[in-house]
Amino acid sequence: MGRGKVELKRIENPTNRQVTFSKRRNGLLKKAFELSILCDAEVALLIFSSSGKVYQFASHDMDRTVAKYRREVGLPDSSNPQFRTREFWRSEIDELKRSINTSEARLKHLSGEDILALGMRDLKQLERQLKIGVERVRSRKRRIVSDHATLLKRRHKQLQEENSRLHKRVKLKELQDGNISSGLVGENACTMFHQSIVHEEDFHNETGLPL
Repeated sequence: MGRGKVELKRIENPTNRQVTFSKRRNGLLKKAFELSILCDAEVALLIFSSSGKVYQFASHDMDRTVAKYRREVGLPDSSNPQFRTREFWRSEIDELKRSINTSEARLKHLSGEDILALGMRDLKQLERQLKIGVERVRSRKRRIVSDHATLLKRRHKQLQEENSRLHKRVKLKELQDGNISSGLVGENACTMFHQSIVHEEDFHNETGLPL
């Protein structure tokens, strides 16, 4: 039995679409190579994926073949300065788009999305990147915890020193208050003793009795 006719329409499933793209891209590049060898043809093939990644094959110099094509179809000469300026900015825009698409794809891969189409080599590389990223995160976390612990120890030491100073101030105040109280007691005792002697002298003078 022959193979059924494949309906040509966009493949909605992204994984199936990527797998089909990879298979047919490789087949197309192989056919272009075979055509250039078997028929001595000058072949130039450019393929851009949906993410903007470029794949190419050229049996001769790609720039020479593209220039030849432009002359054949009557496109502007690429040596014209105005044309080169437009081409430069168009190329810059395309390169920026490809970079954005590539970065978005890498972010998805790092989050575990759209990895079904990745081969073993890509998966191993992704695994290495994730391990490196996890180790960097853990290292940063350890550094933050260490810095926080150091800060707490320093603060604890400062609080202990402040508490010690306050304790010394309280002790000094108590000693000063105690000295003042002792001085007052001694002064009162001297006064009372002096008054007692004066009273005895007055009594002796009045009665004529010896002290």
